[in-house]
Amino acid sequence: MMDAVHGDLVSQDSGRLRALPVSPLALLLLAIACFSQASTGAAQTEKQPDEFLVRTTGGPLRGVARPDGGAEFLGIPYAQPSVGDLRWHEPLPVKPWSGVRTAGSFGAPCAQPVMGDWNRHDAEAGKEDCLFLNVMTPVWPAKQPLPVMLWIHGGANEGGSASSALYKDGTLIRHGVLLVTVNYRLGIFGFFAHPALSAESAHPGSGNYGLMDQILALRWVSENIANFGGDPNNITVFGQSAGAVDIGLLMTSGLSKDLFQRAIAESGTSFSPPLAPLAAAEKAGEAFAAGLKLPAGEEGLKQLRQLTAQQLLASQSSQSPDPHFGPDIDGWAIARQPASVFAAGEEAAIPLLFGTTAREFGAAIFRIPTAQDALRKTIVDFFGGLAPRALAAYGLAEGAQASDDPLYGSPADQWAADLVFRCPATAQGAWHNAAHHPTYEYEFAHAIPGQEVQGAVHSSDLPYVFGYFPKWGNIAGNFTDVDIQLSGLMESYWTNFAKTGNPNSAGLPEWPQFGVERKFIRFQQDGKVVPLASLRDGPCGAYRASLAARTPSSRN
Repeated sequence: MMDAVHGDLVSQDSGRLRALPVSPLALLLLAIACFSQASTGAAQTEKQPDEFLVRTTGGPLRGVARPDGGAEFLGIPYAQPSVGDLRWHEPLPVKPWSGVRTAGSFGAPCAQPVMGDWNRHDAEAGKEDCLFLNVMTPVWPAKQPLPVMLWIHGGANEGGSASSALYKDGTLIRHGVLLVTVNYRLGIFGFFAHPALSAESAHPGSGNYGLMDQILALRWVSENIANFGGDPNNITVFGQSAGAVDIGLLMTSGLSKDLFQRAIAESGTSFSPPLAPLAAAEKAGEAFAAGLKLPAGEEGLKQLRQLTAQQLLASQSSQSPDPHFGPDIDGWAIARQPASVFAAGEEAAIPLLFGTTAREFGAAIFRIPTAQDALRKTIVDFFGGLAPRALAAYGLAEGAQASDDPLYGSPADQWAADLVFRCPATAQGAWHNAAHHPTYEYEFAHAIPGQEVQGAVHSSDLPYVFGYFPKWGNIAGNFTDVDIQLSGLMESYWTNFAKTGNPNSAGLPEWPQFGVERKFIRFQQDGKVVPLASLRDGPCGAYRASLAARTPSSRN
């Protein structure tokens, strides 16, 4: 996850003075004038930091210059610290500070468990006081308002951070956009529900605090981004994985769907899997408290709030199975299943760009059986009478033994990516298109160089979207000019969409709208773009029919 900036350097040549006859008095005045100009220049140099001074609703901020032009403002608090009694409370606007706040370094990541090397640094540095955002702009000051792209990071809504070189130090903003990245509460801190929390809420219900953080951040951007050179009337929310899930939630929440003008969802939808109803989420919270031998009701909640963040995380990891907390239908931030909102055409009436990678996650992470007879039974159990269409797509019809697909992998890996990512994405796109909103789909089939055997897996598109090529970690590779050119192409599509709601512009391969034919483009291994239609239509057609049959809709 990544980004950067180019600024224009303007140089001026000094003019020449012709020698003219002057009086001693004139020479004295000229000397005084030259001295005054020199003194003024020195004073301006001393005040240079004020060039990056911005006023916000929280108070004045001083940012810093970016190495290649523009400015960045890091670690900006947009809410009060979610600690003490504000743990598991909807976020409150930040209290104004006194003096000028330096905004030259990231704020703390949100508290989270170690989930692997990918989030180890964030987990070790994580704190509950974490509701910060970052603003990066390619030019300072802006000559005209810039389109705003607000990034929501992935990590299963349990890990990750907005504060990463992946997002900050790449080339995305060189394409004429202002970038905002946002921290939000994660896991047990962001999505814990409990009856006592619902009882104390002004909007009966609990959980979804992380989503409400995102909504408050959007409101902060609407109120403040003009002072940074951004256009508050042209905001694109974009995110990957859990960030893309949250994009769908923001598009269906009555609290947020009018706060932005476009959306980009990368490898995630808001209805895979379906959200837990509030009662089920509250029971999970009660079970967690009971596992710690805490009393029920308000007293148990009080004791939970007295635990430190690390004690809470350790308590979570000590339970078996390890409890996970995610978005629920709380009746306030989320009123009903997002799939029902999309099916009814009642989501945000805005352009949507979405897509998936060719491999995403394999079967192992979802515990999907790889033995073909067992896999066949799993597919039949899921689809019922619609199974023959899907089985044929995997080469498993009538007891056949399927071979691996060179692009999508084994039948089990195909099923995993189809079930969790691709097919829900095509269903969301089809419903959004049916509501007559501009819709664009892509498939990212370009494996990171050096990772061709595993294919284009989950998150492999991030270096290309942000124009930042890591030298270590799971998305590092032996990047070449082909990768740099592909990144420039994708950045142009993404930022064109942010500017106008249409990814196309002169000089780019045509990206057709999704339409009834479900058209999409594929970013290939050779870096080229190929237009296609009906992505994985066998299994995804069956999935869409199955989802529609079990999703209530007011459209008809």
